[in-house]
Amino acid sequence: MAKIFGIFACFLIVALDVIAGILGIKAEAAQNQEKHLRLFIFECKEPSHDAFVFGLAAASLLGIAHILANLLGGCSVCTTDDIQKASPSRQISLACLIFTWIVLAVGMSMLVIGTMSNNKSRASCGFTHHHFLSIGGILCMVHGLFSVAYYVTTTATLP
Repeated sequence: MAKIFGIFACFLIVALDVIAGILGIKAEAAQNQEKHLRLFIFECKEPSHDAFVFGLAAASLLGIAHILANLLGGCSVCTTDDIQKASPSRQISLACLIFTWIVLAVGMSMLVIGTMSNNKSRASCGFTHHHFLSIGGILCMVHGLFSVAYYVTTTATLP
């Protein structure tokens, strides 16, 4: 029963991250369909409501997938002595946990920056925010890989 639950949890985490990634890429496509005038690194463009909604949904799903992966994997903090004495699979588990947090921070910030540039109140000129939404979407999928690796290595080390 626990093995079936683990497989279901992995599929759910990957599905949430893949859907978030697809929504991030769709937000980038919706943003590119709006009229814009570009001069070097400055850009004047109309915000896209679809890009805003897709970006917000992608950021939300990324957050939910991260919370779910940490809750199911069992977020554990070790001291440096514990890490050095731990088994290799436990060290890999901790490395995957750290990578999921790094990818979450970078991916979420990319999605938020891209989403906020499409807010209705931000119809002004400024620095370009090209490809932030699509890079954030790709990082959502990378987050799914590290989350599943974290879950699998954590459950493999349980007695």
